[in-house]
Amino acid sequence: MHDTPTTAGQTPLGAGAGQQEPLSGGLKQRHLTMLGLGGVIGAGLFVGSGAGIAVAGPGIVLSYLIAGALATLIMRMLGEMSAAMPASGAFSVHAERALGRWAGFSVGWLYWFLLVVVLAVEATGAAQIAHGWAPAVPQWGWVLIFMIVFTVANLAAVKNFGEFEFWFAALKVTAIVLFLVLSLLAVFGVLPGTQPVGTANLTGQGGFLPHGWAGVVSGVLAVVFAFGGLEVVTIAAAESDDPARAVGRAVRSAVWRILFFYVGSMLVIVALLPWSSMRPGHSPYVAVLDGIGVPGAGQIMNIVVFVALLSALNANLYGSSRMVFSLAERGEAPRALLKVSGGGVPRRAVLASVAFGFVSVLLNLKWPDSVFLYMLNSVGAVLLFVWGLIAVSQLRLRPRIEREAPGKLALRMWAFPYLTWVALLAMAGVVVLMLTDDTARPQLLWSAGATGAVLLVAGVRELRARRTRR
Repeated sequence: MHDTPTTAGQTPLGAGAGQQEPLSGGLKQRHLTMLGLGGVIGAGLFVGSGAGIAVAGPGIVLSYLIAGALATLIMRMLGEMSAAMPASGAFSVHAERALGRWAGFSVGWLYWFLLVVVLAVEATGAAQIAHGWAPAVPQWGWVLIFMIVFTVANLAAVKNFGEFEFWFAALKVTAIVLFLVLSLLAVFGVLPGTQPVGTANLTGQGGFLPHGWAGVVSGVLAVVFAFGGLEVVTIAAAESDDPARAVGRAVRSAVWRILFFYVGSMLVIVALLPWSSMRPGHSPYVAVLDGIGVPGAGQIMNIVVFVALLSALNANLYGSSRMVFSLAERGEAPRALLKVSGGGVPRRAVLASVAFGFVSVLLNLKWPDSVFLYMLNSVGAVLLFVWGLIAVSQLRLRPRIEREAPGKLALRMWAFPYLTWVALLAMAGVVVLMLTDDTARPQLLWSAGATGAVLLVAGVRELRARRTRR
């Protein structure tokens, strides 16, 4: 059988993922759904949302709607491609098929770099909380403990990872649902000691948009990266029993539920409390629970944030190991990483992905107070490059899938290609905003440096490959 002819630089649709995926197929639909939910419900929502409220006021609801709409479009594009062509490398494989090996190499390694740094950041954040509970154990000691525990968990069968993440995510989802229920009861004055709040906090203190639309735009910049992590569900789909069906259902359910949780949470927060009382770095969830008289609100939310960080660490270690495994499958990473255990786990890929987490133990030993910020700055905007390539890949692949394998389009991007272009323009707008924002600019510049380095390596590899073909 011959591959269908393609445009120069593109990889045939049937190539890039390996003919048979050697990984386990132990993930169930409920695992994927909760993985999609758990991947983005983290400290960015529970703590980071305070910074967004401080700059946008009640208009933060619109900021989350805009940022959530962008994330929804990205996930719809990714879901379309992953349902048609499931692979452990997901969007890295799609980029290779759409644009050539340089694109698959670049987006795969950048996403791997993003995840391995972020999992170290999450371990550091969880260690800071645990150190507050048990000061006898130093911060670096907690990071070491978390790294060992989650390395062992990810070296086990993938169904064990799925169960682990399912219950982690279930706890976070339960916490948000309880928060929404209690907050709504307080809004309507049903809780003991509360009175109906009306719209005073929404329209007072300068109105719904106290800083105008500029505040809403600044709020988008503060919250858009909190939606990063949804992509892992399309990577995990390759290890489910029915990848095409599973990824479609997971994408549909996760996106709408997350929008409900995020936007719903923000709406009740700004209804219950004056937006001007919010402080960056302090959880607005704690402030609300304190305000409605929930005892020990701070410690309750600390526990939820702690679980959220460990859940995200677990999911990111999984995602990074599968991404580097897929790169090795396509000859873009050392072939030694392809060794798979009897249970279908790429153990060497897991160990390679967790290595920086163990390096962060030393960083926490040397610079416990500043390491978190420096690690976050180094990868802050890499997600934008990944999302951008997802959109460009979908623009190129959709017509090819319709032409060569129309029956595989089980999930379709809305209003193609117009909404894909809207998403690309929105991402360009975020980049411009980051350039003009003093706090966001360092993240963009550091991330641009990392992206430029990977693109340079990809370009050199491409030139060598062309010379070899000649």
